[in-house]
Amino acid sequence: MGKKEKKDRLKKQQKRKAEMALEESAKRFDDDHEEEQADTPLSDPEEADQEEEVGTPPPKEKKRKMSIDGSEKKEKKSKKKKKKSIDGDADQVEKEIPAEAVSSVKKGFFSDDSFSALPLTEDTQTALTNMGYEKMTKIQAKSIPPLLKGQDLIGAAQTGSGKTLAFLVPIVEVLRKAKFHTRNGTGALILAPTRELAMQIYGVCKELMTEKSTMTYGLIMGGSNRKTEAERLRKGVNIIIATPGRLLDHLQNSPGFVTRNLLVFCMDEADRILEIGFEDDLRAIVKMLPKERQTMLFSATQTKQIEDLARLSINPKTAIYVEVESENKEATVQNLEQGYVTCPSDKRFLLLFTFLKKNKNKKIMVFLSSCNSVKFHAELLNYIDIPVLDIHGRQKQVKRTTTFFQFQKAKTATLLCTDVAARGLDIPEVDWIIQFDPPDDPREYIHRVGRTARGATGSGRALMFLTPQETGFLRYLQAKAKVTLNEYEFPTSKIANVQSQLQSLIEKNYYLNKAAREAYRSYLLAYASHSQRDIFDVHELDLQAVGRAFGFTSPPRVDLAFSARGNKRNSKQMSNKKNKHQGGTSGHNFSASNPFGKRETGDKRQFTY
Repeated sequence: MGKKEKKDRLKKQQKRKAEMALEESAKRFDDDHEEEQADTPLSDPEEADQEEEVGTPPPKEKKRKMSIDGSEKKEKKSKKKKKKSIDGDADQVEKEIPAEAVSSVKKGFFSDDSFSALPLTEDTQTALTNMGYEKMTKIQAKSIPPLLKGQDLIGAAQTGSGKTLAFLVPIVEVLRKAKFHTRNGTGALILAPTRELAMQIYGVCKELMTEKSTMTYGLIMGGSNRKTEAERLRKGVNIIIATPGRLLDHLQNSPGFVTRNLLVFCMDEADRILEIGFEDDLRAIVKMLPKERQTMLFSATQTKQIEDLARLSINPKTAIYVEVESENKEATVQNLEQGYVTCPSDKRFLLLFTFLKKNKNKKIMVFLSSCNSVKFHAELLNYIDIPVLDIHGRQKQVKRTTTFFQFQKAKTATLLCTDVAARGLDIPEVDWIIQFDPPDDPREYIHRVGRTARGATGSGRALMFLTPQETGFLRYLQAKAKVTLNEYEFPTSKIANVQSQLQSLIEKNYYLNKAAREAYRSYLLAYASHSQRDIFDVHELDLQAVGRAFGFTSPPRVDLAFSARGNKRNSKQMSNKKNKHQGGTSGHNFSASNPFGKRETGDKRQFTY
């Protein structure tokens, strides 16, 4: 083969590789939906078994380790008493929380009643002992006895207070005493708002079942294989944990699903089920269930919608209302240290990058406002060798399940997520809750920070990022949720100055550039739809600064239906069709033969400073 033929063959190979890379990038970023889905009741069963790849960097580029200079240096103590430094070690949390505070929470968390005093079967008592439970929490002590007697119940308690066992123990007991078998069909239905919470309840139910148990239990939820679920339901599943959409689907379309012998119907995080738009599904489900049954309704907050749902589903003659109030009269637990840090828009990613580098040996959850933002930041951080996991509502179920259990079992890890992970999940020993994007309302704030400092002795820290213009949200939190946050400081000199390297990476890498534009657009959409628009006013945003946080030298053009009252500067920035970053070719030189854009000598996958 001559030199010319070899050269032509090499060119063809390079072109084919570039085309394949471009096709893959288009496939990965063809989803332009913005709204997160906590449950996908009618998802394709064949797609459910495919795992979505997130954070895959372009081929043939080697990872290099990054180092942060002076990461072990201790921060000087602030002279202002109100400010606290976050440039430190989360191991100091327990030392900074007074012992009497922890002991008072212990005392307020548990009741004086033990599980052994309850009239439970030997199998259940054995399972509870093996699980390490002796004393009941207050919500358990108030709920389990009347539920064992067959009463309907509405239970309200702070997140992390032990509600799961409060309804699972009575459910298992009711079915054991009724000697329920597979041939009897379904005896108990438990509804959960998200797949992750459903999986968690399933795990606890599994622990309650001893080897001698003859009862069957199962999980049905959006994203799983529907045909497999229908077959299992036909054979008989005594206890079902489900998400609303998929349960309604089976009730309507699976003829082998036997519910005529149903004894118990339970809704966990009922307020959340209503919040994410399943009210119509709930009403349809309730109408299809036997009227003669026991109903349990548990939630962290009580709203008018909960009252309406209770009237629809619960027998008022036998129902009781149980509530456990916090002794410290605050919406969040007492052994949780909460704070905020003010940071300009263009420094937000730099601060997050620095924080994660300094706390790489901690267990951290980072909340963001959209699926696209989670995807972009996860891909970016993994690409520059800061390992993170991610969960959001548009992932395939296999990916979400694997990630959830991976983070749950990890001693040290960072999880980026949307609010799909903010309700009811029991993830042990989370050191930090970072709210990179502020929540939409105080209830979401409470449920986000509820992922740390769980149980009677758990402790942790929560930190919210705010721009100077957003600090009015603190007054709103105080007024609506009685939550007071300390002001933390992170000196500018301690923030890693990697902005130029970030912009260079986003400019030259096709995949990250595409993800950054989608995330930027989603950020503006979420900001524009915030419930507190007087505080989070999208027209007051400095879009140049916001764009820099996503790695752009100039912000991409975004078509949003903003009202005319927005200032001209921002309107011009949003609709500038000549923006070189929107076109995708003029500024970056992306093409079929060069999907990674411009590449110069010395281009490295690392940030140095």
